[in-house]
Amino acid sequence: MTGSFANSTLSPALRQAAHGVDVPEDPWPGFARRERRHQRTRLIRTALAAAVGVALVGVQTNVVPLPGWAPGIAVAATPTALLDAPPRGALAGDRAWLDTLRTRISADPPVRIDAPVGAWKIGDRDRIRLIYGSDQPGHRVALVAVPLRFGLLTREALVWYMGPAGAGAQQMRYGGHSEGDDDPVMTLMQVYPDRAGFAVAVGPPESTVTISGEPRYTSRGTVEYQDIARADGGGVGFAVLPPQPLPHEPVVRVSRGDRVFFQGGLGGGPYAGLDPTGPEMDALLTGARRPVRGTPLDDTNLRNFVHTALQNSHLPAVDTTVRVRWSGREHGQAAALLTVRPAGGGVIAYAMHGDDRTGWWIDLRLLLPDEGADRRPIGWRVRTEDGARPPTGQVRVIAPPDAARVTVTVGGAPPATVVLDASNAGTTRVPPDQPATLTAYSADGGILGTTPLPPVETISDAGGLPGDSPATRVTP
Repeated sequence: MTGSFANSTLSPALRQAAHGVDVPEDPWPGFARRERRHQRTRLIRTALAAAVGVALVGVQTNVVPLPGWAPGIAVAATPTALLDAPPRGALAGDRAWLDTLRTRISADPPVRIDAPVGAWKIGDRDRIRLIYGSDQPGHRVALVAVPLRFGLLTREALVWYMGPAGAGAQQMRYGGHSEGDDDPVMTLMQVYPDRAGFAVAVGPPESTVTISGEPRYTSRGTVEYQDIARADGGGVGFAVLPPQPLPHEPVVRVSRGDRVFFQGGLGGGPYAGLDPTGPEMDALLTGARRPVRGTPLDDTNLRNFVHTALQNSHLPAVDTTVRVRWSGREHGQAAALLTVRPAGGGVIAYAMHGDDRTGWWIDLRLLLPDEGADRRPIGWRVRTEDGARPPTGQVRVIAPPDAARVTVTVGGAPPATVVLDASNAGTTRVPPDQPATLTAYSADGGILGTTPLPPVETISDAGGLPGDSPATRVTP
């Protein structure tokens, strides 16, 4: 009954409502027009996105050039201490010379700087500016800040140029460039086989720059240098070097007050180095092979340890004495404590371990006063097997030959006895951040000598000679 009522009542009403709706006979043409319009819009958007992507790739790979003045994203730290300083040197006021140099500077090799894709290009040439430029005996040297661009990325590089004294900009040639770090010091050294060379260091304004040659270890336990630097205004040092090979590697130190900006050798030899197989080394090793405590070193390891110590201290084999105080094993490798004593100088204690497969590690460099050096206990902080820092807290202690016992005093704690083995060597533990003192006693209880336990050298300390820093000397 319900169905019959619905059919009789709703059907006419529905038919009437349907006749009132305006529906086109064929809806497909309208749908097709709308779909074509949407497809054209999608194609245009895709083409634009692809074009932008190609353009960005082209810009970033320097295929599509951007004007040098266009803004970019600055990357890589540059020595701001040098960039923010006013230009220094006699060429600072020679605008014509710098203008000519600007037109000659190229980002092609040798000023090419590696990048993942493509290469850095010169940016706005008008922004090329002089950091330092001057004439020195026989040479003209200039340090120039050059804006570079790699697509949307920008940076500034410091580039050395050099030429003969009085050289025009056309005669200047490339000498090297910064690698993008924030080191506040730039150095350059050139040596020649038939004429004098030079070394120059540019540091922050008002810093003190010294360039030194042959070192001298004094009997009181300090290191001094033959100063060969030639002052050229605040923050700049220039030294004239003899023809190669140089007798010693020049050492540069740049500081202001107590702050050391840079300290280390210049490299770039060749130097009149020590022949590890020469007759002078053979004579030196003969004296070093006197009976020592511990496991004897074979000839290869002994020769390498001694050669490394002489190279590190910049000492010749002639008039130098080497003694092995102890030898044994460290991390399964040959290890030794030896002393190097130049004629009339202090004593440098070296602790090393290693082999000819993995190389040799210097675990300790400590300059001691000559007086009483053989009666001092020597200790060093043992590092992990791969040389990682900080050290493990373990300390290796070597007692002097006549010592009956050795104690270690850590901070304000009472002295603790270090247990020694038959080779007069022992181990103890000292927290890596704690100072300590070692004291050796004779059989009758008298003090033979005391020695502070040095801290682990920092990277900046390791660049200098033993005795250059408080971590590598006993004398204040």
